[in-house]
Amino acid sequence: MENPPPLRTEPDPSPLLDRVLLRGPRHLVLWALIVALFAAQWYLHDWLFSGGHPWPAIEYVRWSFLRWFAWVPLAPLVFRLAERFPIDSPLRLRFLGLHLAASVAVTAFSVAAGALLSHWLLPDQPSFGDQLRHFAGKYALIDFLVYWVLVSIRQTVHFYREKNRRELESSRLATELAQSRLQVLKMQLQPHFLFNTLHTIGTLIDEDPAAAEEMLLRLSELLRAFLEDYRGQEIPLGHELELVDLYLGIQRTRFKDRLTTRIHAAPDTLDCAVPSLILQPLVENAIQYGIGRNVGEDCIEIDSRLEGDQLCLEVRNRNSALERISTGTYRRGIGLSNSRLRLRELYGDAAQIQLVAAAPHGVVCRVRLPARRLDLDDLARPGEETA
Repeated sequence: MENPPPLRTEPDPSPLLDRVLLRGPRHLVLWALIVALFAAQWYLHDWLFSGGHPWPAIEYVRWSFLRWFAWVPLAPLVFRLAERFPIDSPLRLRFLGLHLAASVAVTAFSVAAGALLSHWLLPDQPSFGDQLRHFAGKYALIDFLVYWVLVSIRQTVHFYREKNRRELESSRLATELAQSRLQVLKMQLQPHFLFNTLHTIGTLIDEDPAAAEEMLLRLSELLRAFLEDYRGQEIPLGHELELVDLYLGIQRTRFKDRLTTRIHAAPDTLDCAVPSLILQPLVENAIQYGIGRNVGEDCIEIDSRLEGDQLCLEVRNRNSALERISTGTYRRGIGLSNSRLRLRELYGDAAQIQLVAAAPHGVVCRVRLPARRLDLDDLARPGEETA
């Protein structure tokens, strides 16, 4: 079975998040911006409430740096913990306790690191114990909340990535199911056609051995063409018409002078993509409900033409009437119902198949599907791998 087409998915935000928040210069630049932002906020606060005489700007930058520097190594650690132990289901609520303990530990480390660095860089300031109490009283709750903000960011990305993965898996399974259905529908046609042809040959063996032998030779040619057929669901219309012409040769041998056939294919339609074996069951129905059930002669005609962005295929006979055809029989039969299902699977609402009355006599089976050129690169013969 051919490989399903590649699926479009939304980009995973986690690589960008890792590059910005966890790695190299971008990580440092992010925290430098945070330091500058809080330094500006403190400067503005003092300028508004000290009569326009704040400390020098460099002092605010230094205080902000002492406040936030510990989070430069701590932030990647928090992200790794959140990724390694996500809180994504009731079975993993035990990780909530782990994060509670980790948030307390990270908060204590951040407070202690800030107090220690402040004590080293500002020896004229109060003792380490005083600095520790200052940082704990002023920043402990903020650091605790920062931990959970970082966990929430990573958790959100985790949920988004998991949702994206499940949607991708669902789309892949749906595509594979559709491909399987198409393959089953396609495989139904070959034994159905083979059984009908062999049955016809069996009836001719006693009546006309020479005709039966000729039909066997033509059947051999047709089966060889089937075996050399492309594995994909679509083939060029020109190749499909070659297969149909082989089949019509068998039917002409069967009905002799009573059956004539004509194929009118516009040259610009021969390289258009069509479902493989889409015409053969329609031609078989035209013969069965035409010359197969009515006396006299019949003519089977096949037309192809482009109408805007659609490819129009028509199979008609001249020896039946639409009102005499049981639509229930069509619905239960393999030919027309199979073709409808395949068109629906391949093209959705963009393709249709319908029966209309021909003037003055006969029935036309008309197929419309999107016109698309089929490149040689789109085809794969048996034994070749598809892209």
